[in-house]
Order: sequence, then C-alpha cells, then structure tokens
Amino acid sequence: MGKTALIVIDMINTYDHPDAELLLPSAESVVPVVADLLERARRRGVPVIYVNDNFGEWRSHHGELLDKALSGPHAHLVEPLRPDDSSLFVVKARHSVFFETPLAYLLGQQDVERLVLCGQVTEQCVLYSSLDAHIRHFDVTVPRDAVAHIHADLADAALRMMERNMGAHVCDSRELWN
Repeated sequence: MGKTALIVIDMINTYDHPDAELLLPSAESVVPVVADLLERARRRGVPVIYVNDNFGEWRSHHGELLDKALSGPHAHLVEPLRPDDSSLFVVKARHSVFFETPLAYLLGQQDVERLVLCGQVTEQCVLYSSLDAHIRHFDVTVPRDAVAHIHADLADAALRMMERNMGAHVCDSRELWN
C-alpha cells in the first residue's frame, strides 16, 4: 500500500455557525480522539494535512483562522488540535476537501495513495470528501470515533455509504498507527 496522509477536516473552528449547538456535543467527544490520532501519526512520520473551511474570510490565511478560533469561546476544542510546524494546511470554501483546492496536487507531490479522514461534519464534509477521494482513486479510511456529527442518524448513514458505496475502510481509531 502507498503512503498515507492524515486529513483533518474543519477542526479549526469558532463554532459560531447555525448548526454549532447541535455539533458541539459530538465535537467535544471527538477532539481527544483526533488529538491522539495526530500524536500517533506525527510519531510515525505520517503527513498531517489540515483542510479547513475559510468561513467566508477571503482575505485570511490559516494562521488567521487559527488565531480567531483560539481567541473564541471554544478554544478548548481547537488548542489540542493545533497544527505543528510540520503540518500542511489547505483552505477550502465548500464541503469537499478537494473542491477547488490544491489538495489533489499536494497529495500527488507527497506520493500519497491512502487518506485517513477525520474531523467534522460526518454527514457533510467528511462524506463529500470521501466521495471525491474515491473518484480520484485514493484508498480511504474513516475512523468512526474521530468524526463529529450534527445528526447521529445521518452520520451513521453517511458512514455506511462511505463503506458500501465508496469502499472506505470504516474502523475504530485505535486500529491506526499503534
């Protein structure tokens, strides 16, 4: 199997959007799991790529997005997931990590063939990113305990769709990099 990258989706977040109240309980439970995945991936030399919504801030870059999230009321959800100096960062404007971003090019430059998707929101950005990864012929793994949801029933359906329709390996995060 080819090189793997950990993709952290939309976790640099201020949580001041319409669905935030529904998302926050799931995000609270996922943050420690994602932090653990980050630690294990970094220890093994697995590239970590944050792909994050720009929240309509067209003049911002990743440092400004991070600073804004860390200065907000939910900084405790961002601090444990802070990018380190080796992390890569891609800003996106829509749901998929691939839509109108340089991610596919970056992954090609890194010789990545397998993506581990974690972050939020399972039934939205993670699902669409998994589909776009699948149609680009990447192997996809989604640790079910490392993705946050707004609606649990839709998240369960999304995970089933990723597994059945896109060939994603849906697993527990402890199966990765132990």
